[in-house]
Amino acid sequence: MPERKTDMVYRIFTEKKKGLAAEAKALLNDINTLLKINSVTSLRVINRYDAENITKELFDYAVKTVFSEPQLDNTYRELENDGAAVFAVEYLPGQFDQRADSAAQCIQLISKGDRPLIRTAKVYMLYGDIAAEELKAIKKYVINPVEAREAALENPQTLVLKYNIPESVATLDGFTLLDKDGLADFVNRYGLAMDTDDIKFCQDYFKSEHRDPTMTEIRMIDTYWSDHCRHTTFLTHIDGAVFEDELLQSAYNDYLKMRKELGRTKPVCLMDIATVAVKYLKAKGCLEKLDESEEINACTVKIKVNVDGNDEDWLLLFKNETHNHPTEIEPFGGAATCIGGAIRDPLSGRSYVYGAMRVTGAADPLKKVSETLPGKLPQRKIVTTAADGYSSYGNQIGLATGIVDEIYHDGYAAKRMEIGAVIAAAPACNVRRETPAAGDVVILLGGSTGRDGCGGATGSSKSHTLKSLESCGAEVQKGNAPEERKLQRLFRNPTACCMIKRCNDFGAGGVSVAIGELADGLEINLNAVPKKYDGLDGTELAISESQERMAVVVAPADVDSFLKLADSENLQAVPVAAVTEEPRLVMNWNGKSIVNISREFLNSNGAEKHITAVVSKPEPYEKKVNGGFTENYLALADDLNICSKRGLSERFDSTIGAGTVLMPFGGKNQLTPIQAMVQKISVEKKHTNDCSLMAWGYNPFITEKSPYHGAYLAVIESVSKLVATGAEFKDVYLTFQEYFERLNKDEKRWGKPLAALLGALKAQTELKTAAIGGKDSMSGSFENLDVPPTLVSFAVTTEKTENIVSNEFKKAGNKVVLIKPDYDKNGLPNTASLLNVFKRVTALLRSGKAVACYTPTLGGIAEAVMKMCFGNSLGFKFADNLTVKEIFDYCYGGFLLEVAEDIADTAEIGEITADGKISYNGEEIKLEKLLGIYENKLESVYRCNKENPKTEMQTFSYKAETCVAPAVKTAKPKVLIPVFPGTNCEYDSAKAMRDAGAEPEIFVINNRSAENVAKSVEEFANSLKTAQMVFIPGGFSGGDEPDGSGKFITAFFRSAAVKEQVTDLLDNRDGLMCGICNGFQALIKLGLVPYGRITDTDESCPTLTYNTIARHQSKIVRTRIASNKSPWLTGTEVGDIYSVPVSHGEGRFIASDELIHRLAENGQIATQYVDEKGEATSDIHFNPNGSYYAIEGITSPDGRVFGKMGHSERYAADLYKNVPGNYDIKMFRSAVDYFK
Repeated sequence: MPERKTDMVYRIFTEKKKGLAAEAKALLNDINTLLKINSVTSLRVINRYDAENITKELFDYAVKTVFSEPQLDNTYRELENDGAAVFAVEYLPGQFDQRADSAAQCIQLISKGDRPLIRTAKVYMLYGDIAAEELKAIKKYVINPVEAREAALENPQTLVLKYNIPESVATLDGFTLLDKDGLADFVNRYGLAMDTDDIKFCQDYFKSEHRDPTMTEIRMIDTYWSDHCRHTTFLTHIDGAVFEDELLQSAYNDYLKMRKELGRTKPVCLMDIATVAVKYLKAKGCLEKLDESEEINACTVKIKVNVDGNDEDWLLLFKNETHNHPTEIEPFGGAATCIGGAIRDPLSGRSYVYGAMRVTGAADPLKKVSETLPGKLPQRKIVTTAADGYSSYGNQIGLATGIVDEIYHDGYAAKRMEIGAVIAAAPACNVRRETPAAGDVVILLGGSTGRDGCGGATGSSKSHTLKSLESCGAEVQKGNAPEERKLQRLFRNPTACCMIKRCNDFGAGGVSVAIGELADGLEINLNAVPKKYDGLDGTELAISESQERMAVVVAPADVDSFLKLADSENLQAVPVAAVTEEPRLVMNWNGKSIVNISREFLNSNGAEKHITAVVSKPEPYEKKVNGGFTENYLALADDLNICSKRGLSERFDSTIGAGTVLMPFGGKNQLTPIQAMVQKISVEKKHTNDCSLMAWGYNPFITEKSPYHGAYLAVIESVSKLVATGAEFKDVYLTFQEYFERLNKDEKRWGKPLAALLGALKAQTELKTAAIGGKDSMSGSFENLDVPPTLVSFAVTTEKTENIVSNEFKKAGNKVVLIKPDYDKNGLPNTASLLNVFKRVTALLRSGKAVACYTPTLGGIAEAVMKMCFGNSLGFKFADNLTVKEIFDYCYGGFLLEVAEDIADTAEIGEITADGKISYNGEEIKLEKLLGIYENKLESVYRCNKENPKTEMQTFSYKAETCVAPAVKTAKPKVLIPVFPGTNCEYDSAKAMRDAGAEPEIFVINNRSAENVAKSVEEFANSLKTAQMVFIPGGFSGGDEPDGSGKFITAFFRSAAVKEQVTDLLDNRDGLMCGICNGFQALIKLGLVPYGRITDTDESCPTLTYNTIARHQSKIVRTRIASNKSPWLTGTEVGDIYSVPVSHGEGRFIASDELIHRLAENGQIATQYVDEKGEATSDIHFNPNGSYYAIEGITSPDGRVFGKMGHSERYAADLYKNVPGNYDIKMFRSAVDYFK
């Protein structure tokens, strides 16, 4: 490509072809049905790309390879306005635009030159007789002003943004002279989160320093002391507590006795109540596996992991995080950075994060848009966009999300609840923890800094009003998932980890907190902090919460080595600070000290706060059960908090990492939701049968009546779910999420979290298990509306995979019994009785006498039975002696067990039947009817049962008589596995290849500069010369942008040197290639399948496009071998059916009928999605993406190049125990055997 650039801005418009324009179709539906604007009869959604610093030749080439795909898109140099109402939308300056960023990176991979400037926008063309007010309402629905704005339609002269370059930050002259009113005005004028007591405390400090502060110092202190960072509400001194109830007074007295026994002298506060159980139980000799250190990382416990038969010392880490405020105002970015922030806590503990759980709180998403509170986004918009944001980020970084659930309560209209909980592990020998010494160096790793997230900590610490929401847009961070994945890879490297003395993640407070907390004495050079763009001043550099950044402390001798390791992972790494002897936090910018504050003052967390709490008497919370059996059951299935969340959950990748022991939904129908997520401990190259479990508990309808009882039962529920899943009640640990209204100085409001924490404390001490971590969020108020008192308990433990039991009913004729504890006069389980129940349940499950188990929660026994039935379409007959109230009432701490024989001292609940009905005392309800209500309740919000277009279907069969063979045999073939920004399946793929006998080489593509791109191309081409196979793993190369998958990979493989070696591998050396998911997308778009060579594709070529359901799909599917022509499939027979996990958003195979039949005749259609009868189908439950002729995988003409969507590499012993099937397709062994 010519290197001469022009200063011209080139523009191209791309639009999905008719029949593929899913986004436009979905928006039209929203406008017509949600906004009730029927004047819009049709619309078009068009992507607009502007490019600068690029040659015309390169731009024209990028039009058909980067900006569009000939099979899917139409492109236009100009848009003709044919009478439509037209507007365009672009991101606000400074907001991360992954589409533009990925497009620029793709073009650089092609050119091996400088990265061009790219700006994108989305153009909307609406047709119909649309009134001005209607257009205004549509724009309001489409444009979230927190992150985006209406864009100009005219061509820009340049994309270069001109920034005012600041040179200094202001000193706040006269601050130390302000009187009380002046200080109050100061807090309001600058929108500070601190109160007047705090600002007076600051003033006194700066008086002692004999100077006025800089603006940076005030903003930084406000961040440091915010409720989000330093838990100021939880640390407020409770000078006295008044109780209106004897039970709670007794619980408080027990707490005071604990303090006395422990010799606690610190003030009574919510934080002390939340953490005292750990100290108390440790003093009693419990919690001996707790791992403690000075580092502020995730909850950490010591475990033994059996790795290939040998017990090793490991650490298990877990953490829960909330992003309530950011998700409320910008749902996609807020939810994405919720999971990003969650994983960076255990990541900073040098562990590999492999599992996630998402629990959220929302108001009714089925309400009309017109009922939305002023200043708020519609609940439907919040819940769906947040789900897209969290799943997009978690899926890209390679987290198996085991449970996704959403709690509905009107109070969450005040502020959404967005919780991400993660679990991680690392060999203990990888973790070095030392106190930083003077002279040690702080390295900033990962992303660059922008304005996104400035003030996020303080914004999250405020209750909000209509007015405050107008100015908090900059508080929302934007996530860059491919960058996060690079951090994960580096922190899995033992060599890198062992250089790190201490580590902190960048979250709330940015540099000031992430680096500022690493040591008592620090000198930070803000000029060294990498910037996304110019124009940032010292204050913004100090407090920006830009994501995907880590701060590590290393010895001076290790700096160069660490920087090289970071570079090997395509990561930016820059030394930015030094540890000093003097305990002061100093920040220098432009040659001046703009922060210079004593550690003692910073650590004070501001002025002492004092409060008296009044704890109200608990209100009755028992469930009212009125009406008959059928009436209650139909209402139960229709309850927002009981109904199916499958359409929500299945957009989250649940199988990446090849460690998923239980799928989110079990049974042959994949409809019974699990109660605890279970994943194998992630071991990179070897194998283990040790797994971790995590479960959650919380019922807002109990907690709003009695925070004490609600919190106590949340603990019981979370622990019971572990036991119901097969774990022994031993070495169980907790972490809490507290979320309450803004308390202010209201004594009654303070009583709610006090009561909840006392209930949780009582449960912990009774069970002798402790919350070793947690997260408090105390700002759940908007105007006069408050969130319900919220304490979500997360329980964690480890177990052997062989002990895990799934909860769907297994066999008609088996009995179902209930084992439950005795309850005390307060309605809570008697502890001794409950512990005995735990032991009995575990013994029954371990002996095999019980084959399924479920602990009742919000919907009682009725909910448990219904959900256990769905998985395998089994019916149930309730025992006649039960009452309707017993069937539908709460039963916390109880367990339903499916048993194959009579069990003494249990209550028989009923019998499993094969009639597909749930019946009781002559009343019958068809399971099919219940399932319809259950699944359709949220179908309009979270789709899961969309009908695929009815297309022609044929189940193909091609039996190969012979198979190609290589001229040169190789005992241990080398397989080259490229890792692009966004690739996330390389570990699973390498492990599958290694287990099969191959020698995998993971090759990280470095594209941080033009030189690095050229070097990567050259080195990859050289590695190809000695490889026998290329395996392109799954993932989201470039975040599946710009608007389409695989473009990063195809751009790289089209470079002359790589293309030449791929051609040599296939044409001259009889090599093999395979691509799964993202890899298949790359192969088909390169032409390697079905043509066997890299070629420029056109609109006649087959391709893969977006799933018909218009979202990511993650589940188990059944695939049938249609041809065994490929060397990858010689271990199979035509007609064999294999179950395989899928996880993709663009897996829909499309091609002309003529081409498909030609491929079938040549044996190139390798695998098809099939139903229970083994026949190709368009049914979305079996064909998850709507592929033509249900095609899942195809090959090159001779079969040596194989592309498929299903993740066959995600296979190991004891996986997917709740979804029956044969998962071993033997394709990796077949590939290795081909060379022997």
